[in-house]
Amino acid sequence: MNRHHDGSNQLKSLPAQLRESILAAHDKKASEVLVLDLRNCAAFTDFFLICSGQHSRQVKAIADNITDRLRHSGVKPAVVEGTERAEWILLDFFDFVVHVFTPKTRSFYALERLWGSAQRVEVDANPA
Repeated sequence: MNRHHDGSNQLKSLPAQLRESILAAHDKKASEVLVLDLRNCAAFTDFFLICSGQHSRQVKAIADNITDRLRHSGVKPAVVEGTERAEWILLDFFDFVVHVFTPKTRSFYALERLWGSAQRVEVDANPA
């Protein structure tokens, strides 16, 4: 079941570090920012934060900004993958995993479809 929810109401209920990551992604003009709530799925993490950058340089800037912002809170990703090509950068923070894609790579891997049973939280550009 693929349910859409109002991001502004749902955002407040998300973990603080995930909210910080969303804000950091928006700071670097990430597009199509989406959270998949995987807590009711058989998943290895609670949430996916999925977003896009228009090119590899922007993808890297988004991922770097998320990492830097959380580092100030004393949090570092357990795993970082994909920084060399920067078509898809994965940041694993245990409770949530950030996926930053170029549009072409995001379309190819289609995580939103793969995890279609997850609850979707649409996150607009002003997640107040």
